[in-house]
Amino acid sequence: MKALPVLAGAAGMIFVGGSVAVSGHLADAPMYTVQALRYAVACLLLLLWAHLTRRRPPTSHATRSPYPVRRPPTPHAARSPYPVRRPPTPPAPRSPIPHAARSPSPVRRPPVLRPRGREWWWLLGVTVTGLVIFNVALVQGSRHAEPAVIGVAVACVPILLAAAGPVLEGRRPAVRVLTAATVVTAGAMLVQGLGRTDATGLFWAAVTFACEAAFTLLAVPVLGRHGPLGVSVHATWLGAAMFAVLGLSTEGPAAVTRIHLDDLLAGAYLAVLVTAVAFLLWYTCVARLGTGRAGLLTGLAPIAAAATGVALGGPLPSPAVWLGITTVAAGLALGLSTPTPPITPAPTTPAPRPGWSPPLSQRR
Repeated sequence: MKALPVLAGAAGMIFVGGSVAVSGHLADAPMYTVQALRYAVACLLLLLWAHLTRRRPPTSHATRSPYPVRRPPTPHAARSPYPVRRPPTPPAPRSPIPHAARSPSPVRRPPVLRPRGREWWWLLGVTVTGLVIFNVALVQGSRHAEPAVIGVAVACVPILLAAAGPVLEGRRPAVRVLTAATVVTAGAMLVQGLGRTDATGLFWAAVTFACEAAFTLLAVPVLGRHGPLGVSVHATWLGAAMFAVLGLSTEGPAAVTRIHLDDLLAGAYLAVLVTAVAFLLWYTCVARLGTGRAGLLTGLAPIAAAATGVALGGPLPSPAVWLGITTVAAGLALGLSTPTPPITPAPTTPAPRPGWSPPLSQRR
C-alpha cells in the first residue's frame, strides 16, 4: 500500500473534521451567500494551482535511448580507398499548413478539460448532492437533531463506499475491506456518541448520509478523464453558481453587507483548506487507492473534530472516545494493509513473418 495516497486522504479528512468548530461561527451569517463566496474562492485557487503545475508532454527526444548504438565494424576487404559520393538530399517539401496555424512543439495539454456528454450529469450530481443538498441537510438537521446524530449518519459512509465503490470501478467488493469499514464505522460511532432527535431529524440525517456518499461515488466515472484537479474545479464553480442563485433568490443581494469579519475568516478557512485543498487531496486518494479503501479514512473526521474541540478549550475525551479512536485505528490497519493484487499482462504471440513456419511443438 502506497503511503502518499493514504496521507493525502487522511489530511483531507482531518481538515474536514476540524471544520466543525469553524462552521459554528457562521451560524448567524447568510448561509447561501457565504457558501457561494467560499466555492468561488476555492475555484480560483484551484485554477491558479492548475496554471502553476501545467506540464508539457514529453518530446520525441525523451524516447531515445541514453546509450550509444554500437554498429559492427565494416570488414577491411569491403572498404574502398576512394571516397563515396552520395547524391544530394532533396529539400523537404513545404507544409501546406501556414506557420501561424501549426501546432507548437511540444503542445501543452490543458490540466482542466471541458466536460462532454454524460460527464456533465456526473459532475452536476456531485455538486447538487455533495455540496448543495449536503449543506442544506446539515443546517436543517441541526434544528431537529443533536450534532451526534448527524455525525453517526456520516460515520456509516465507509460501509456504503466499500460495498458500492468497487462495483462502479468494475470490481467485486473485498470482504476484508467491508469488514474494516464496519470496524471503522463502529469506532466513529463511539467517538461521536448518540444524541436525541425526532422523525424530521432522522430524515435529514439519512439525507446527509446519502449526500456524503454520493460526493465520492458520483465522481468515480469522471476521475479517469478529468483527474482529481479537474473534478474539483468543475465541482467548485458549479457549486458557486448554484449557491449564488440560491442566495440571490432567498437572501437578496444585500446579504453581502451582513457578512462580518469573523464570517470572512471562517469562510476563508473553509475555502482554502476544507474545499480547495481537501477536495484535491481526497479525490487524489480515491483515484489511487480505490473508493472502498479510501472510504475507510472518513473515520478520521470525527477524531479530528474531537481533537479540535479539545484544542479550543473543550473537555478531555471520555474513555468511550478513546475506545472509539482505538477501534478506528484497528479498522484502518485491517483495511489499508490489504495487499494489492499484481497485474499480470496477458501473453502476446508475435505475428508470423512471411515464410516462417512454427516449430513442431507449436503445431496443432
